[in-house]
Amino acid sequence: MNGAESLVATLVDSGVTTCFSNPGTSEMHFVAATDKIEGMRVILCLFEGVVTGAADGYGRMKGAPAATLLHLGPGLANGLANLHNARRASTPIVNIIGDHATYHGQYDAPLTSDIKGFAAPVSGWIHTSTSAKTVATDGARAVAASMQGLGQIASLILPADTAWQEALGPAQPIQRPTLPQADHRAIDAAAQLLQSGKKAVLMIGGSALYGEGLANAGRVAEATGARLMCPTSNGRRERGANRVPVQPLPYFSEQIEAELEGVEAIVFAGAKPPVSFFAYPGKASWLTPENSEIVYASHGHEDTADALDRLADAVGAASAPTVLTDRKTQLPSDTNKLDQVSAGQIIAHFLPEGAIVSDEANTSGIAPAQATATAAPHDWLSVTGGSIGQGLPVATGAAVACPDRKVICLHGDGGAMYTLQSLWTQAREALDVTTVIFSNRSYAILEIEFNRVGVGSPGPTARSQLELTNPDLDWVKLSEGMGVPATRACTTREFREQFERCMNTQGPHLIEVDLQ
Repeated sequence: MNGAESLVATLVDSGVTTCFSNPGTSEMHFVAATDKIEGMRVILCLFEGVVTGAADGYGRMKGAPAATLLHLGPGLANGLANLHNARRASTPIVNIIGDHATYHGQYDAPLTSDIKGFAAPVSGWIHTSTSAKTVATDGARAVAASMQGLGQIASLILPADTAWQEALGPAQPIQRPTLPQADHRAIDAAAQLLQSGKKAVLMIGGSALYGEGLANAGRVAEATGARLMCPTSNGRRERGANRVPVQPLPYFSEQIEAELEGVEAIVFAGAKPPVSFFAYPGKASWLTPENSEIVYASHGHEDTADALDRLADAVGAASAPTVLTDRKTQLPSDTNKLDQVSAGQIIAHFLPEGAIVSDEANTSGIAPAQATATAAPHDWLSVTGGSIGQGLPVATGAAVACPDRKVICLHGDGGAMYTLQSLWTQAREALDVTTVIFSNRSYAILEIEFNRVGVGSPGPTARSQLELTNPDLDWVKLSEGMGVPATRACTTREFREQFERCMNTQGPHLIEVDLQ
């Protein structure tokens, strides 16, 4: 058994049974090992940003890591944007990054680079294997490291000779680390503040946005009268009917300031104080009200679900929340204009129970997000790090992690061009993903930001950098070229018929919503 075979066997034994792959020469022994070692599902992606984004979507829904297989420093660098998003989402991922043989680096071959330098900003753990005899143990350590806290990125650099030389065999899996509990003094302080009579907000994030964490947050909010809120973007959030309602912060800084005006106390549980997405001339960056008292019931690396359970007991909350979202949807008339409002109503009405929504609709996603808040129960996956091109790959990975659940990807046309290769992987793997492309033929958010930063109205040269015209993108042809059946909706009736059909059929589909 060589080093690569011992590594694949160790990953499988450690519960890492899916690998999103874009290999090169240095990874060929790992590729060969996937033929010899049973239990690893390998999924080819045609761009490294799809590899890393799919691993992110998989990890968010699975709560356990997938592996990536990346080709040296440039391959890793191609995937960094979605690793940035995954880091912000606290997603567990094990990166396997091939490298030149240990003795070859001295010759400065064309692909030689500072792999650790590329990996460091997005990785919570980095290690370079130095011997085939330690590769398996290194792999077990990488899996355990990826499960620290809610999750993090563990990057294992695998020189080619450590993959092809003789190894000692697979290593024993390392037990998953347990989440540390929040300090009892933090719980006491949070309870005291929430019961002080001040106008309070309970700001939750991480594991407080789904499962027992969300239920416990609802218990606390009901018992104390605190408003239950969450950050604008979150790695995973349970929403819809029979779920505890949580109000997300809006996007723009002045909107957040208005939303929090008059708040005297904020208890954070698995979340951080809100800050402006960007700096703007004359606008605030720190958005917590100046005179508001802040207490942290738990931090992101701690067991927030447990902290909220203890906090609920401390404030005398009921054993289960009773304020839950009622299911309420409304279909628009077929004669209504097709826009994000009518499209959002249709999506909400036909959204199946247990669906997973990967949202990168950006400016076209405001109305769909509002409409689906009272739709059938579902999970919502956001762009956590602000780096666009995440929606399609995250939907791909979520569909691999949860093959029995319908996945819907809501995407702006500009961002979707970053990682449209995801469609090919969806077709190849027959993944049940319906992609809705909101085609407004522009980077509409940049048009808004252009005005917000105070540089006036865009002239012809500036506007040419904000518009996606001349030529127009044809998403039906792009999708069909990747093997995914596609249709275009120009009217509300067309979109209603097409989306309903997709919700009642299996496999990948794409609908281009023409907003012109």
